[in-house]
Amino acid sequence: MRRRWRSFAGAAMVLAVATTLVGAGVSTAGAAGTGNRGAATCTKPDPGVPPPPTPSPPTATTVEQVYHCIFDNYYSGPVLDSRTLLVPAFAALTQELQRGQLDQPGATLPALTGRKDADWTAFKAVYQRIARALPDDEARAAIATAAIEGMVEALDDNHARWIYKRVPNLYGLGLSVIVGPGDIDPVADEPAYIDRIIADSPVAKAGLRLGDELLAVNDVPLFVNGVFNEGVLSYLTTGDPGTTATFTVRRPVTGATFTVTATVDRYQNTRRVVESRLVDGNVAYVSLPGFEPQLADQVLAAIADLREQTNLRGVVLDLRGNGGGSPAAVATLTGALAHGKITSYWCDVRERCRPNRTDDSVELLNLPFVALTDRRCASACDSFSSAVKDLKLGTLVGTRTAGAVSGPGAAYLLDNGSGLMLPERHEIAANKEIVNTIGVAPDHYAPMTAADLSAGRDPGLAKAVSLL
Repeated sequence: MRRRWRSFAGAAMVLAVATTLVGAGVSTAGAAGTGNRGAATCTKPDPGVPPPPTPSPPTATTVEQVYHCIFDNYYSGPVLDSRTLLVPAFAALTQELQRGQLDQPGATLPALTGRKDADWTAFKAVYQRIARALPDDEARAAIATAAIEGMVEALDDNHARWIYKRVPNLYGLGLSVIVGPGDIDPVADEPAYIDRIIADSPVAKAGLRLGDELLAVNDVPLFVNGVFNEGVLSYLTTGDPGTTATFTVRRPVTGATFTVTATVDRYQNTRRVVESRLVDGNVAYVSLPGFEPQLADQVLAAIADLREQTNLRGVVLDLRGNGGGSPAAVATLTGALAHGKITSYWCDVRERCRPNRTDDSVELLNLPFVALTDRRCASACDSFSSAVKDLKLGTLVGTRTAGAVSGPGAAYLLDNGSGLMLPERHEIAANKEIVNTIGVAPDHYAPMTAADLSAGRDPGLAKAVSLL
């Protein structure tokens, strides 16, 4: 199971992206609302209605909604065993009771049979008895939160997420150990280094730079005996304006180790944009921060602009750090490389699959193509990379992608204003191999290191240019 670092993900609330999902052609239709469960059903958000700014604490009804929503809408819902959800939910609930020193003699999981509705009735009766005995609503919300997280995590699906609270990135930095949508890289190794700094953020004002190796926060090391210490990262998400954190860093370009203190302050988390330029005289370099339809169009427009300046000998598309996005953008960009191709398949639990195809309305580039990939190239970025490799549309340079491409997600609204994201299909690649959890290996291995970032070198781009 991929280690998930919820605290530093900083993911936008799932409801806020519902409009994008619908607009991208990802269906949010499902069996939500089936039966006579009334309030115990999730609903599809209205793209025209903004999500509530702050969800209220979850209740027993929220737990019930999540349970039924998974059965009704998750791609394996038709064959899912109820015990797969309820046993982890109850285990998480009892662990929360113990953390709060509120354990109860009657907090025992009832006998479960695998019959969805009967098992829920038995679970609910015990749950309600436990909740009534708790001292306050805060404790009741805590066990509801634990039960929901237990169910969602039991799916072991990188596109199944419960988004309850948006947790801020208080200091404005990204770290090399994070891949996909807020997940700890399972192959993360020391040192953890800074691979993104937001302009005018606290760490930018404190003088930290790309490539700086983060050794400790508030004197607590990020690695202990070679094992990543996830708890340290809560320092980066907890605090009010004026809160400080002390960073111990090593700067590879100078070899110096030093400490700086950054202070939490408001800053604008500006959206990353498409960047383009000519490199080595006549190679088009374009970076794509996310697979969004408008950004895909900007990539093609940027290449066309560079083409007017010189006779291009090739294109380098930088996908490093690209967390994914819309399948429509994948179709657009693969359509610029080839026509009439199947790029991937979306399959139901019974392996009935429908193909995804190139957008053949897009004008072909007819240029040699290289894509730069890394461990943060996830979801739609995984999908695009696998299509490039399987269909021989170009060359991949860098490192293996994240392997976070279980299937297209659909958004659902819960009673407390929080959201649930569930894949309705699972994805396999053009050659019908599974990329999810595995990633796409590059044709040429060219990792970015802390030393490279610190010195301003780009081995991936250098290799790409040499290939062209």
